[in-house]
Amino acid sequence: MSQLLDDVKSKAQAWLDSPAIDQETKAEVKALLAKPDAKELIDNFYKDLEFGTGGLRGVMGAGSNCMNKYTVGVATQGLANYLNKTFPGKATKVAIAYDSRNNSEFFADVTAGVFSANGIQVYMFESLRPTPLLSFAMRYLQCDSGVVITASHNPKEYNGYKAYWTGGAQVVPPHDKNIIKEVEAITSFEQVKFKPVLSNIHTIGEEVEKAYFEEVKKIIPNHDVIAKHKDIPLVYSSLHGAGITMVPATLKEIGFTNLHVVAEQEEPDGDFPTVKSPNPEEQSAMEMVIQKGKAVGATMVMATDPDTDRVGIGVRKADGEFILLNGNQAFSLMMYFILKNLKETRNTYIAKTIVTSELVDAMAAKLGVECYNTLTGFKYIAELMGKLEGKKTFVAAGEESYGYMAGDFVRDKDAVSACAFFAAMAASATDQGKSLYDWLIDMYVEFGFYKEALLNVTKKGQQGEQEIKAMMEKFRSNPPAEITGSRVVRLLDYKILKEKDLLTGKETTLDFPQSDVLQFYLENGTKVSVRPSGTEPKIKFYMAVNAPLTSTAEFPAVNKALDERIAAIEAYLKAV
Repeated sequence: MSQLLDDVKSKAQAWLDSPAIDQETKAEVKALLAKPDAKELIDNFYKDLEFGTGGLRGVMGAGSNCMNKYTVGVATQGLANYLNKTFPGKATKVAIAYDSRNNSEFFADVTAGVFSANGIQVYMFESLRPTPLLSFAMRYLQCDSGVVITASHNPKEYNGYKAYWTGGAQVVPPHDKNIIKEVEAITSFEQVKFKPVLSNIHTIGEEVEKAYFEEVKKIIPNHDVIAKHKDIPLVYSSLHGAGITMVPATLKEIGFTNLHVVAEQEEPDGDFPTVKSPNPEEQSAMEMVIQKGKAVGATMVMATDPDTDRVGIGVRKADGEFILLNGNQAFSLMMYFILKNLKETRNTYIAKTIVTSELVDAMAAKLGVECYNTLTGFKYIAELMGKLEGKKTFVAAGEESYGYMAGDFVRDKDAVSACAFFAAMAASATDQGKSLYDWLIDMYVEFGFYKEALLNVTKKGQQGEQEIKAMMEKFRSNPPAEITGSRVVRLLDYKILKEKDLLTGKETTLDFPQSDVLQFYLENGTKVSVRPSGTEPKIKFYMAVNAPLTSTAEFPAVNKALDERIAAIEAYLKAV
């Protein structure tokens, strides 16, 4: 600990000695050094921010491990250096977007300034916009790279920096590692070209949004059904984020006329004053949209996170109460709707992540569509799409963490088009005299009742990072022989890329990039996946159980039995 503190103090002193650092930041560093408790100082300086599954992300503040002008500047200079080396002699272009978080516009301006000072042409939205529009704009404007300033659904003290590569997808190997090498080669802030060249910075016009709307219209099915049920009551909340700039307009574009926006959450605000956390995965963030839904008798309610790449969905039951669909249920329902209405299944495919419901795999297999699994993170789905482009027809993709994508015009999860798609689904269910809740149970009867749950264990700071590593090592070196009385029969280790059949001892190689993920398959069909989050100080446990459902009438009993299985697994994991 003494050596770590010495290293951290030395790093902090280097910031104080740098002529590039402004006096306000130096005052923050001095205040950290003066504190008797060194925890915050250590957390802020013990490492440099690195690209994870979602890019650069951290608490805003002074220090090498925080989001601030200087870490953003260094990241951008490194990316600019890599771009200029990768595309020598080319008029390199980048696009930039930002969300409603505190300092997002400031960090976007810093990013634009550094790119422009390095001779790169910058295309920037005039105000906040959803992340998927950045991906679309990159493809539309044929940009070589892009950046969106956001911390997605993290708490308000966070901000982040998502880097994108040619084609509109987030950076993947080897580019992510190569960018980091360029960043690490910058040894002083004096090497960062902060002074903008304004002639290299351009505003993205409204033609990009118009082109996006046209692409959404193409993928939305059953326009005649929407026209018939255009006035079904829908409720939307942007949770103080960027979604307000596009989601209502998109729903209007495809024909819906009875959308109610939660007014208290309509104004973009980085303090997110009406929610504990602006994360539609959390029930507390959905309370106001549900209240509004009950008040107006809504068919469905929707809420998007600050950068509008994730959406939470609530559907009304027959008794007027709303049930919140988790990401697995919502994505499965989307695939149920798409696959059953797909006119051509030959040479088509869908994609999902390895921790997303295997109900989707079961439906795809039964309906004759290939289903690919990737590591967690939409960048891997986008990478797959790039490899298969021109060879197979992409239909849709999704992941359990509330991210969905239909059509290939965006190469990242897209809550704007997803809201439009779910609204179209609600209209189609209404046309059948049913609700999306009815569809959910119908799907389980036809393909099996799959139920999933997520257990997050938060471990903050440098100490927390070490605890997470120790937990993963324990599971890896001493894997459980059984979980809640059922034998572990298969073990998949994505770090060493090996799958082991524990009944026969047979080992096979996994065809994936390396990742710190473990999966345990049990004899009773249960699956437990363990992975550290790439964007938050958490270790995640994904629990998945299933059972046949022979009729709608059996739903309550089977649902209860699956809940009990999940509760037992969660109790086991908490005790490990």
